[in-house]
Amino acid sequence: MAAQENPPVSDLQSLSEEGIYVALTSDHLNSQSIMDRVRSPAAGAIVLFAGTTRNTFQSLQVSHLSYSAYVPLALRTMLGIATSIKAKHGLNGIAMIHRLGEVPIGEESILIAVSSAHRQAAWRAGEEALEECKDKVEVWKREEFVGGEGVWRANRDGKKGVRIDQGGTEEEEKEEGGGGGEEKENKRE
Repeated sequence: MAAQENPPVSDLQSLSEEGIYVALTSDHLNSQSIMDRVRSPAAGAIVLFAGTTRNTFQSLQVSHLSYSAYVPLALRTMLGIATSIKAKHGLNGIAMIHRLGEVPIGEESILIAVSSAHRQAAWRAGEEALEECKDKVEVWKREEFVGGEGVWRANRDGKKGVRIDQGGTEEEEKEEGGGGGEEKENKRE
């Protein structure tokens, strides 16, 4: 099924359970508010990951990133990931928010905050949450370059994604040096 451009998400859309918060928004992300969602008197550590838009990719000047999503499914997937990671690592809280639409250079596209009694669990859980999001959540990224060109990116390792509706196949992706995480990307698009 082809990915469709979603209209801008004008307001925050979120799901939550006790100690868990996930959201999608077109607004700027606020690291303090996401950390406050996991703050707990029982927590000895809060780990925050902020994924930002950088200005180059393999010597190409990036102008911005554009994200689109199948919002209802993406939120449910994020909630499932957060629920699993919270239980696995014994977290006090986990919060994840992803920005949709255009994200300029230097601005955050994703924030993940986790809290736990001890730092090791928080570090591990934060990284695992990021990797799970990149691998599974129904959010698609287009990297736009200065000069007007752009490319859809698989969410893993900066490899090109191939849109099925543009005639790409999984085999073509492997020939271009892809593989790995792109298989799920191709199926979702």
